[in-house]
Amino acid sequence: MKLLTLNCHAWQEENTLEKIKYIAKVIDENDYDVIALQEINQSIDSKIVYENIKEDNFALLIQRELQSLGNLNYEFFWDMSHIGYKIYEEGVCIMTKLPIKRRESFFATISNDTSYWKSRNIIKTTLDYEGKDMSFYSCHLGWWGDEEEPFTHQIDSIIDSAFSDEVVFLMGDFNNSAYKKDEGYDYILSKGMYDTFTLAKETDEGITVKGNIAGWDKNKEDLRIDIIFTNQNISVKNSKVIFNNINKNIVSDHYGVEIEF
Repeated sequence: MKLLTLNCHAWQEENTLEKIKYIAKVIDENDYDVIALQEINQSIDSKIVYENIKEDNFALLIQRELQSLGNLNYEFFWDMSHIGYKIYEEGVCIMTKLPIKRRESFFATISNDTSYWKSRNIIKTTLDYEGKDMSFYSCHLGWWGDEEEPFTHQIDSIIDSAFSDEVVFLMGDFNNSAYKKDEGYDYILSKGMYDTFTLAKETDEGITVKGNIAGWDKNKEDLRIDIIFTNQNISVKNSKVIFNNINKNIVSDHYGVEIEF
C-alpha cells in the first residue's frame, strides 16, 4: 500500500494551475492508494458543484486533472475547517482509489466556529483494503502551548474517535516538530501511535519545512512536521519526502511525505 500526505497551501502559490496539473501527474504516476491533503481551499463566492464542493475546490481540480489523464480511479471527501485569508473556505481532504465504507468529519478543537481560524476539522474515512477495514485521517492541527486550543485536546479527540480494533493512520500537518522533546510529537507517541518514518527500512532526512512559512513566521530551522502516524507496529518499506526539488518539484510551502508498506 502507498500513502501520500501533502499540505497544498492551495491558491496561495504562484502558477497554481500548473501545480495542480503537476500534482495530478505525480499521483497518476505513483498510483497511491490513499492521499491526505491539507489546506484544500475553495473560494467563498464560488458556485456549488455538488454537496459542499465548489467549482474551484483544489481537490476537485486535481481529480478532474487526473480524469483528463484517463485516471478515473480516485474519489475524494472534503470538509471545511475555517475561513482562510478572508476569502477561502479552508479544509482537509482524503483522496483514494479504495472503496470507502464510512466517512465522517469532526472538530478536534474546542471551537467549531468556522469563522475562527484556530478551528480544526478532521476528515476520517474507513476504507476496505483486501477485505480489511482501515481508517485514514487527514489532520491539520494547531501548535503546542496554545492555551485557547490545546494541542493535547486535539489529539485526544482524534484518538477517541477511533475504534479499538481498527488499523489507523493519522496523516498530515501536525504543526509540531519531531525534534522538540516533550511537546506535541512526543504526546502523539505517548497515545500509542508509531511514526512510520522511524518504522521505515529506508528513509531520507524527513524534512518537510525549511525556514519561515505561514504559521512559522520566525522559524529558521529545518522541521519535520508533516508526518504519517499509525497505531500498529507495521513493516514500512520506505518513507520519502516528496515535492522538495529532490524527489519531484516543489508545489507548496510544505513538502509532502510518501510511504510504502
